[in-house]
Amino acid sequence: MPIETIENTWITLADGRRLAARLWLPDAGPAPAILEYLPYRKRDGTAARDETTHTVFAEASYACIRVDIAGTGDSEGQFDDEYSEQELRDGEEVLAWIAAQDWCDGNVGMIGISWGGFNGLQLAFRQPPALKAVVSVASTVDRYADDIHFMGGCLLSDNMNWGSQMFAYLTRPADPDLRADWREDWLARLQNIPFSAAHWLRHQTRDSYWRHGSACEDWSAIQVPVLAITGWADAYVNAPPALAANLRAPNKAVIGPWEHRYPHISKLDPADFHSEVIGWFDRWLKGQENGAEDLPAYRTYMQEHFDPTPRNGPRQGRWIAEASWPSPYVNEQVWHLVSGGFSQNPSCDSIAVASPCHLGMQSGYFCAGMRIDNELAGDQSSDDTLSACFDSAPLDAPLELLGRAKLKFQFSVDKPVAQLVARLCDVSPDGVSQRISYRSLNLCHYLSHETPQALQPGEIYEAEIALNECAHRLREGHMLRLALSTSYWPIVWPAPQPAEVTLYLQDCALQLPVREVTHEIQASEPGPAQAFPVLAAEQLRPPSAQSERSVTDDGQVVLETFDDYGKTRDPYHDLIVGSDVRMHYSIHPDDPTTACFETAWNFTFERADWQVAIATECRMTCDAQNFYLYRKLRATEGADETEALTKEWFETVPRGLL
Repeated sequence: MPIETIENTWITLADGRRLAARLWLPDAGPAPAILEYLPYRKRDGTAARDETTHTVFAEASYACIRVDIAGTGDSEGQFDDEYSEQELRDGEEVLAWIAAQDWCDGNVGMIGISWGGFNGLQLAFRQPPALKAVVSVASTVDRYADDIHFMGGCLLSDNMNWGSQMFAYLTRPADPDLRADWREDWLARLQNIPFSAAHWLRHQTRDSYWRHGSACEDWSAIQVPVLAITGWADAYVNAPPALAANLRAPNKAVIGPWEHRYPHISKLDPADFHSEVIGWFDRWLKGQENGAEDLPAYRTYMQEHFDPTPRNGPRQGRWIAEASWPSPYVNEQVWHLVSGGFSQNPSCDSIAVASPCHLGMQSGYFCAGMRIDNELAGDQSSDDTLSACFDSAPLDAPLELLGRAKLKFQFSVDKPVAQLVARLCDVSPDGVSQRISYRSLNLCHYLSHETPQALQPGEIYEAEIALNECAHRLREGHMLRLALSTSYWPIVWPAPQPAEVTLYLQDCALQLPVREVTHEIQASEPGPAQAFPVLAAEQLRPPSAQSERSVTDDGQVVLETFDDYGKTRDPYHDLIVGSDVRMHYSIHPDDPTTACFETAWNFTFERADWQVAIATECRMTCDAQNFYLYRKLRATEGADETEALTKEWFETVPRGLL
């Protein structure tokens, strides 16, 4: 179907601010609309990806619209925070505006991955009249438990990493071709960028800040149909099964062998994302009786052992389906921990867990799909040797796990703040260890994420770790390994002092979600990715990436990465954009206060005689009492790099119980 693309139009909000939008309109009359609402810049940031999605949806008779959140891209106003009240209130106005346009029939759906997946659920939670269906990819239903800031009450280093990335993103100017006031607006943006990483870090417990925007606060509030999708290489694996288990509105969950990308552009195993989306919206926006509601509640890719490597590559496994979720065909098996292994009966032994701070160097990038390559978890064997491991005997029959394994344990500590990280691994007969799932717990949160408390050394406590969702088949002859550690760098920021955790095995057990393999239903899995349009951008500098590990003379273990995202010219408006990022992680195995994260982003923008360059630097370090956060930007104009603004920020945040 012929479509019309409108590069920019303005949505004027009630307070006079204008949000910038790009439109893809089908040739035939009023149509249902699909909104994607992001801070990542429609003009350049997501332009290549948008070409592969909204063009296809428009050809399927949907009016598609990509809107820049206030204070980002070409939109007016000031950005304040992720998923803020301003963002969601503006989103409600945008939905109402779309529904009132003559090219829309009044029915609007939302789609998005990560940020757009989050605010799709969050806006559905608010029940705006025009919103009739959602496709949410790689999102969360609990902003404290399952986002990029904290895991099990432990601080994720990606809180600073992501804050640094958003800092760099927010420095980018509006396009002068669209905004005559671009320079005034740009300087205001640069002066007023929120120090998000510090702000998030101050909210160390599950308080009202994190409850805002968390769908799990009231499952009944979401009353429109939701299709939830993610991939096993992604960080956001817990939301689709949680939605399938708790939503009352029509919903389906799909988890494939993908990273943090839309499935059709996955670098692991690209799949037909378009048909899934169009089928869902055809049912709930167009009213077509296509059987979307009759699909299995949960379709997923049951992975098997493959040679784990940080490099992108295909997975091993097969698609399965469960008609309902939770499934009656998944039952709990209890494996009691004994020294070095498992038993049907408890043991009276105890075991101490104390790990070097650099354990976790095979963990991979927290959210694979954000870098160019070298970001997946590798062979866990080297990390396993530094952990307390519990191994099964070689399996005499295959074992399928589907759901969240739980570790229940009794423990004491020798420090008031300590962590425990649990990894579940599939160990092949030749000793290659593949991570199936993992999860960390700040032991101060053993009772509550709302009201943690310092631990009393020597006192005995009980706790539980529900590992992240998984779907994994262990072959006959393989071993199941539970690896426990008190550190997991660089994913988890370490506790302030080296700690020893003593486990009392009498009350330690692994509860496994074991799936019966005697039943199988039609999986209706996504097929291979179909052909889709690609933005015909002119490549002026090719992308490249590298990662390097080293040990300094004083024993610091260092991971350094570089991603050059290249430089391209957009074919529609001739904007030339280049970017790259360096990251540095370092820590001494014996001293958690040596943990350091540094990053540097560079952006360049140019067209004809207009040029802008922005360089940002960020660093986070710590001692036993505080976190120290630093950031700097330098923005220049013109070929002679005339300085527009240079500014530095310093923040000190008390550690509390982190």
